[in-house]
Amino acid sequence: MNLKHFISRKTVNSVSRLNERFLCSHISQNNRNLSTVRVPFLASIGSLENDDFTLLKKPNPKPNLCFYRCLHSTQETKLISSSVEVKADSEDVEDENLNDFLSQFVWIMRRELSEAYPDCDKETVDGMLLIIVRKVVAEMGKGGLEQMLGSAESTPSQDFSEDLWKTVWEVSNSVLEDMEKARKKEKIKGFLQDEEVKKMCRFAGDIGIRGDMLRELRFKWAREEMEESEFYKDLHKLREEAQAQEQEDQANAEAQGEEGEDGVGMEETPKVVTLPKRHGKIKYKIYGLDLSDSKWAEVADKINESGEVMWPEEPKQITGKCKLVTEKILSLKEEDPSPLLAEWKELLQPSRVDWINLLDRLKEQNPQVYFKVAELVLSEISFQTNIRDYSKLIEAHSKKNRFEDAERILQKMNDNGILPDILTAAVLVHMYSKAGNLERAKEAFERLRSHGFQPDMKVYSSMIMAYVNANQPKSGEALMREMDSRDIKPSKKIYLALLRSFAQHGDISGTGRIATTMQFSGFQPTLESCTLLVEAYGQAGDPDQARSNFDYMINLGLKPDDRCTASMVAAYEKKNLLDKALNLLLQLEKDGFVPGAATFTVLVDWLGRLQLVDEAEQLLGKISEQGEAPPFNIQVSLCDMYARAGVEKKALQALGVLETKKEQLGPNEFERIIDGLIAGGFVQDARRLHGQMEAQGYAASEKLKVALMASETFGRKRPARR
Repeated sequence: MNLKHFISRKTVNSVSRLNERFLCSHISQNNRNLSTVRVPFLASIGSLENDDFTLLKKPNPKPNLCFYRCLHSTQETKLISSSVEVKADSEDVEDENLNDFLSQFVWIMRRELSEAYPDCDKETVDGMLLIIVRKVVAEMGKGGLEQMLGSAESTPSQDFSEDLWKTVWEVSNSVLEDMEKARKKEKIKGFLQDEEVKKMCRFAGDIGIRGDMLRELRFKWAREEMEESEFYKDLHKLREEAQAQEQEDQANAEAQGEEGEDGVGMEETPKVVTLPKRHGKIKYKIYGLDLSDSKWAEVADKINESGEVMWPEEPKQITGKCKLVTEKILSLKEEDPSPLLAEWKELLQPSRVDWINLLDRLKEQNPQVYFKVAELVLSEISFQTNIRDYSKLIEAHSKKNRFEDAERILQKMNDNGILPDILTAAVLVHMYSKAGNLERAKEAFERLRSHGFQPDMKVYSSMIMAYVNANQPKSGEALMREMDSRDIKPSKKIYLALLRSFAQHGDISGTGRIATTMQFSGFQPTLESCTLLVEAYGQAGDPDQARSNFDYMINLGLKPDDRCTASMVAAYEKKNLLDKALNLLLQLEKDGFVPGAATFTVLVDWLGRLQLVDEAEQLLGKISEQGEAPPFNIQVSLCDMYARAGVEKKALQALGVLETKKEQLGPNEFERIIDGLIAGGFVQDARRLHGQMEAQGYAASEKLKVALMASETFGRKRPARR
């Protein structure tokens, strides 16, 4: 606290010049009247804007005895106490609290004055302090500490400046606060030894609470006991006052008489008694949980606000005729559920929760009818249809591969003016990817981006699979790079799908990129990935690189299976390297490998192209010996082989098998069969199969068209039957 802002340097100089004369006058003439002494210090404090002096008022001839003791309690106040005439009076009462207050006030004010005027000697500071203390004593004499601290701040002294009096008030207030803290500290020491506090401390020690935490809890419990004691003490005092007042009122009533001359009793005014203010808060504890905390009131309000969400409305109880109608709806087969739903609605007057309850039961007991009822319920006003109901039904249809029904629900959704949101768009991406509709999948995917949604792992996977199924692995690879840039690690399934797609197209560069990226992502080579690399190089017509990857797989400790070996043999077939294929099979058989249906199928196809019918039939017999049915694609090789060899019966037999499952044939298989039939002289059969090819939407190549035209013009004699 700095006093330089309200005590001028001129004041200090005046005090320094007159200090000796002022103090000598006080010391030598203790009993003189000081009303004629002019004190420039007081004048400067009272008004810093001019040099007017005011007369020091005559001091109280009988100051408080406690103030005399306060001044003698410290060495710093000896000079002040020697200048004050103190005489004990019979009316003076010793007050220890007031004594402590004045003692601390003098000590703090001396420090503040010394800091504000470091150039002043001790005698000058004593002169300043003497005048301040006398003013404080005079104010205390008017009404005690409460009077001084309560009203003195708002009523400045006429002798002191406003700033100085404010400083005196602040020091007084701080001293009183320190005294109050000391009083509470002394009082709480007694409650630390209270039996209840000791009991709780022993319990805390038994459960493992030690050190600082136990000390804090002990003081907390002592403070609570003190507040409770003060509350009941005030309550007891209030009761005694009420009893005394009641006795006084009763005595007054007896003196005045019980009734007047008119026989009407005197009305007694009821006295209102209020409880004293409680210092502490009332505690409500249940199982150790303090429910008196204000946060529990906030929790209760939130629970009431969200009650409908936390405790949803229960469905209505279904009884009587409504119950019979409900059972009929649950047992429906192929009938239209609309009439029964209308009757059920009229009987029950359902809300949304009743509709949901019915749909849940249908979904569990009759899934086929569930989709019909769920679609009808979407148009019910009482169902309160929202966008989530549409998206859930679309997703349910897509999981059952009911894509046309899902499209119909989506159209209804658009007709009602409800645009697909993020969740619905994600469902559509999964559905169209599964259905193989790339354009609609891309549309839904772009809708997600337009909403500002960053696709997650599941959406990316579905979109990449849509590109893979549409034979566009490069677009899928671009999405995979986008995932990696967003720190979304593609799954092993995505890598293998892209690797498989590149391998089927014989794209060596794409296959190598995916394989390298897969290893950098932490996925070690597996039998599946190595097999796909062998297939890729085989499709590209590079058997040497295929064999290099085949040997690398073996060096890794992976044993090639039937599919991997068949891929390696197919790579040799591209270049007609039969000797290398046979050497590979002999080497693998030494290591315990047994060829399976896949390897034999490739060999049968190879031998069939070479017109080695007997050898091909031997291998066909080995497939049967293994207890496996010949794969469907081997019929293409057999039909081509038998037709070119002129074996009519077996050729037509194989052709009959192919025609029964013609939807499984691709354009390459159709062309090979037709070309073989033409070469064998089965022109009518070739034309019939060409018509089936066009019916499935496949266009014949120019080479095949020329062969068909030549067969119509020149004809070709069927070779002798074998």
